[in-house]
Amino acid sequence: MSTSTASEPRLTPVKFSRLSRRGVLLGLSPLQLVMAGIGAGSLALGLYVGAVVIAVPVIGVCVALVFVSVGGRKLVEWGPIGLVWLWRSAGGQLIYRRRIVRPRPAGTLALPGDAARLRQWLDPETGAVMVHDPHAATLTAVIGVAHPAFVLLDPAEQERRVVSWGRVLATACRSGRIAAVQVMERTLPDSGKGLAQWWDNHGTHDSSWTSRTYAELIDRAGPAGERHASTISISLDMKASARATRAAGGGMKGSAAVLRQEMATLVAALRAADLSPGAWLSPGDLAVILRSAYDPVVAGALERHGDLGRGLATAGPVAVTESWGSLRSDSAHHCVLWISEWPRSLVFPGFLAPLLLSSGIRRTFTLLYTPMRTDRAARDIRKKKTEYISDAAQRQKIGQIEDAQQSAEYHDVLRQEADLTAGHGVLRCTGLITVSASDPEELERGVAGIEQAAIQASCETRRLWGQQAQAFALATLPLARSL
Repeated sequence: MSTSTASEPRLTPVKFSRLSRRGVLLGLSPLQLVMAGIGAGSLALGLYVGAVVIAVPVIGVCVALVFVSVGGRKLVEWGPIGLVWLWRSAGGQLIYRRRIVRPRPAGTLALPGDAARLRQWLDPETGAVMVHDPHAATLTAVIGVAHPAFVLLDPAEQERRVVSWGRVLATACRSGRIAAVQVMERTLPDSGKGLAQWWDNHGTHDSSWTSRTYAELIDRAGPAGERHASTISISLDMKASARATRAAGGGMKGSAAVLRQEMATLVAALRAADLSPGAWLSPGDLAVILRSAYDPVVAGALERHGDLGRGLATAGPVAVTESWGSLRSDSAHHCVLWISEWPRSLVFPGFLAPLLLSSGIRRTFTLLYTPMRTDRAARDIRKKKTEYISDAAQRQKIGQIEDAQQSAEYHDVLRQEADLTAGHGVLRCTGLITVSASDPEELERGVAGIEQAAIQASCETRRLWGQQAQAFALATLPLARSL
């Protein structure tokens, strides 16, 4: 008598594409080619006038700028970052102080930097707040999402949820009107609000000494640990949806109507993926998130007292000071890290668990997806293939050995082309991590802990030197913006 047993379901490992490092010619970027041209011109001029010795320092500086790396970047690539930093420093743009005696213009968000241009639009049908960026021509809505612990699910359920989440992202690619999708997961101190609500609903409220003592204890209870909150932001490209906007009435009302259609599609996709979407954030809900990002100390108090801090006109910071490698705002110091390299080898879907489940560190993890239209993605892939083939031909002519990394990047391009031909969408994904702490020493310890957790997750992180203010707005605020 024979028995057959079904094979246990197994997770499918995935592999990420490498960060493209191609250049205009022989792997050199335009800035590197300019510096190489200056060096070659200096050498030719020195030979012409018979003073090669004078041109040697210029040639040495150009060679160093082109080929010497510092912090994962060539020296010439630090030039634009340093110049922008000096320009902002000379203009006093590294320090923000809110003018508390001067009211903000009606309808704007009280945020520093280029985020000051953002405006709010209250949708009368859904009650959701929509954030309008007039310069980028985008309209953004935010929704809270609840989900079970992924690492505690069995392999079959994990595989099914991964496939379902892929369908959610596919809806953003097929739309053609979505500018960006932001997934943000943040750690917050537990304010004790849930415990207080349970006591209000299920406790015995009488005049006994036990009841009074227990009620006082719950009322005075502070943060009891950490909790995780997740949001998904969807940003409408108002230029790409101009025709649909005009059909819906034009103006902000028409754009809001188009965004409502995308919001309904996203909610349906999330429910099909067994996620639990909540209500779209109201102005008060968004104000609490913005205030908590700049002033984490009051996050628990604002959540516990639901009527406080729920005005977008006052949700921004009072003071912000940016330094080369960190940012200080109100009651906290922040540092933003960029995930520069995703795992190069095969990994399973739960590979980010060491990073997301690290305890004792207040951090915000953000994935910013930028959908690409099919025609634009195909054109970009053809351009990459042409560049790789031409670079390989040039290297063969000069006798340069083919690099294994360049071959791997070329195979990644071929795989993307195959996926696009099979009907899949193309998403550009950017990962950012914001670490927050009460003092600089604790911040550095938190950054070191996150960097170690990223190594365990097979990822490489880099601190965004000289770009902390802009990166903080991207990584910590659920507004689906881009640099």
